[in-house]
Amino acid sequence: MSDTTISGTHALTDEAARLDAADALRAKRDAFALDDAVYLDGNSLGALPHTVPARLADVITREWGALRIRSWEESGWWTAPERIGDRVGRLVGAAPGRLVVGDSTSVNVFKAMVGAVRIAQARGAHRDQILVDESTFPTDGYIAESAARMTGCTLRPVAAADVSTAVGPRTAVALVNHVDYRTGRLHDLPGTTAAVHAAGALVVWDLCHSAGALPVGLDAHGVDLAVGCTYKYLNGGPGSPAYLYVAQEHQPRFDSPLPGWNSHADPFGMDPAYTPADGAARGRVGTPDILSMLALEAALEVWDDVAIEDVRAKSLALTDFFLRCVEAYVPAGRVESITPAAHAERGSQVALRCPDAGAVMAELVRRGVVGDFRRPDVLRFGFTPLYTGFADGERAARVLADVLAESRAAEDG
Repeated sequence: MSDTTISGTHALTDEAARLDAADALRAKRDAFALDDAVYLDGNSLGALPHTVPARLADVITREWGALRIRSWEESGWWTAPERIGDRVGRLVGAAPGRLVVGDSTSVNVFKAMVGAVRIAQARGAHRDQILVDESTFPTDGYIAESAARMTGCTLRPVAAADVSTAVGPRTAVALVNHVDYRTGRLHDLPGTTAAVHAAGALVVWDLCHSAGALPVGLDAHGVDLAVGCTYKYLNGGPGSPAYLYVAQEHQPRFDSPLPGWNSHADPFGMDPAYTPADGAARGRVGTPDILSMLALEAALEVWDDVAIEDVRAKSLALTDFFLRCVEAYVPAGRVESITPAAHAERGSQVALRCPDAGAVMAELVRRGVVGDFRRPDVLRFGFTPLYTGFADGERAARVLADVLAESRAAEDG
């Protein structure tokens, strides 16, 4: 390593220390179970908040073990989907009563898509086309295709950036990812929503890679329906329940394709005829998964005194700094960032294209830098502002540079 490189490394290390010392969210790191590894995979699975184990132990031993069936009322189990939904709603800009927690993201995409098409077709039977983000997470595409078959629609894949111009008089619904899971590109939620509405259609947003990382503003931007998971930036735990948002104006007309007993207006009346509940409860289906739901509720406590705007500011600063470190440390030509440089187009991850990405990520993990690999050639590094520091970003870039330099030396040798 040259003296110039060593000097540059020291400068960035010192800068990282200064940035961490000035970080208003720095104390939040202590709220999570972390070790000496640099954990940059919170965009796949968030770290464990320390509040969760004790809460789950109480749920198991006291609420389930001692109170048993009484906990549906006495411990608030029955109302958990709406109660926890309101907590998630605060983080995505949804007023109370507009978001319900439960089921998986896939199930909620299905409910949202079919429900949205039914609303659109009630306005006009000519609306027989569904637009879907062509680079969407595969499940969204599979479910959009199924929803199209079930509702007599055709499916039209388009680039997310082109939805605004592709929408037309035959469009019923557009399904769009707020942040692209591969590249980290942030799409224009306000502009796309406005364009879809101007064409008389509805939009469903997938917030899996934006909720808990940046402001969303569901109510403010007039979003129709939205879905998302809670195990990424919201740190709800593996398989934690997802959520469904339905705008207040659509709730009376939301006709769920999965009308379970939990969403009945009188669930214990056991009426063979279905009458939907009012409000967010209309998005429920069956008995909620109480253990994982209450683990999520405990995990969300870490957000009680956090402003999502502060999270966004730190996210951009972290990813900016990491990209600078990569540029300074990594041998020229070995990686290419496919994450947009413009803040308005960037989520909370950095994706680097690298020819031998699978082997490189395996070695990074072995050396204590945990990101992930997406085939065929993408290294993903997720930055979770509540517990990721600037020193983490600097160390990750430095280790990445070492791995790539050693790989190149082995190839040349």
